[in-house]
Amino acid sequence: MNDTHTLTPREAFDMLLAGNRRFVAGSTEHPNQDAARRTEVVPAQNPFAVLFGCSDSRLAAEIIFDRGLGDLFVVRTAGHVQGPEVLGSIEYGVSVLGAPLVVVLGHDACGAVAATRSAVESGAAAGGYVRDVIERVTPSVLAARAAGHTEDAEFIAEHIRHTVDLLLDRSRVLAQAVDAGQAAVVGLSYRLADGTARLVTARGLHIPADAVA
Repeated sequence: MNDTHTLTPREAFDMLLAGNRRFVAGSTEHPNQDAARRTEVVPAQNPFAVLFGCSDSRLAAEIIFDRGLGDLFVVRTAGHVQGPEVLGSIEYGVSVLGAPLVVVLGHDACGAVAATRSAVESGAAAGGYVRDVIERVTPSVLAARAAGHTEDAEFIAEHIRHTVDLLLDRSRVLAQAVDAGQAAVVGLSYRLADGTARLVTARGLHIPADAVA
């Protein structure tokens, strides 16, 4: 098994985006998806990235980043909202499994963001535990409105940035790993129509300003 613990955060980021470019171009390699890889990862897992994404069925991480078994440690919730179990899972991926990269993956046409925008505008509360999801997305929607944003992409980007900031604010383990240069946290926005994952924000990586969507 390749020792991805030796990867820098930047190398892990570049590897992830290279897979997305293959997916977009229709030239996927389907790495680490055969019987040999299945046997190889039985003793232990060694993912090079923790991917915290929306539960949307159109965001299958191993497909859109052209990866395979043991490559990604995936945590998903509707609207990539976070609670203690999510934070614990992400911390496990970084502090125990040694992944050098954490990715927050949002996407256009996000139902959680759309439902929250509607709830904020109408004042109508959702039922059941959907209400909890909406309440957790509300700060992002309010921040986007306060900034004068009106487009869906702007609300999605604001929610991705808010999620990245909240992860680092709430998790001392993650913040310390970033400060020490052992890990980075990035926010990506996925476009359903063309399959591209575009950078929205990065913490712990030096990214040129013109590379951020």
